[in-house]
Amino acid sequence: MEQLKTPAEIDLMRQAGRLVAKTLAAVRDASGIGVSLLELDSLAHEVITGAGGRATFLGYRPRFAPTAYPATICTSVNDVIVHGIPNDYRLRDGDLVSIDCAAHVDGYCADSAISYVVGTEHGAARRLIERTVAALEAGIAAAQPGRHLGDIEAAIGRVGRRSGYGIPPDFGGHGVGREMHESPSVANTGFPGTGILLQPGLVLALEPMFMLGGLDQYRVDPDGWALRTIDGGLAAHAEHTVAITEDGPLVLTLAAG
Repeated sequence: MEQLKTPAEIDLMRQAGRLVAKTLAAVRDASGIGVSLLELDSLAHEVITGAGGRATFLGYRPRFAPTAYPATICTSVNDVIVHGIPNDYRLRDGDLVSIDCAAHVDGYCADSAISYVVGTEHGAARRLIERTVAALEAGIAAAQPGRHLGDIEAAIGRVGRRSGYGIPPDFGGHGVGREMHESPSVANTGFPGTGILLQPGLVLALEPMFMLGGLDQYRVDPDGWALRTIDGGLAAHAEHTVAITEDGPLVLTLAAG
């Protein structure tokens, strides 16, 4: 059942969202050649806890996972689509990195992700990231009161399909609030005019994930968390937490300013 949030609850989620945005910016700034994923994870933990927040991913165990998540952020590099666990891998020139971060502040959660290239940027990676962000923006634009969930899903999927990218099934966006994953699930493909009615107070994490090779298949690492492209091609991920309001969509995971 979808849980509609009050304006006061949305304000609390915006505080969490600003902390997530601050954390992602710090991680991106620190992502130089030779920096390890564990170092990025440690930095993220310091930023979140230093601001009085709680790292939502740390210790989190959804139904699909065989173990609790052991880190603060997800660090997905090159062919890893989502849920890459930080390890001692050191970033190399040209790596495409996706960072997924969620934090709780005063009992409420926000969730966001960014993708970027470390060092030398090549055209295919840049376009993949740009189109993934464009799909997120299209989904946000469709998040209008009185429309339907399928309008968001169709807007996201339209960008991916027209760009020739693969879209992994089974994984996508979700409701968010006191818990990181709440109802409803938000697919990255869909049909306009279908699904639940978008009402003020509904808060969604929208997160397109696109794969360069055009295939929709993926495989799961032995750790049960990381999803990889089936053909070894690059993947990108972008995400914002968005509240449906009477005046339209309100992005909660933007930096304070």
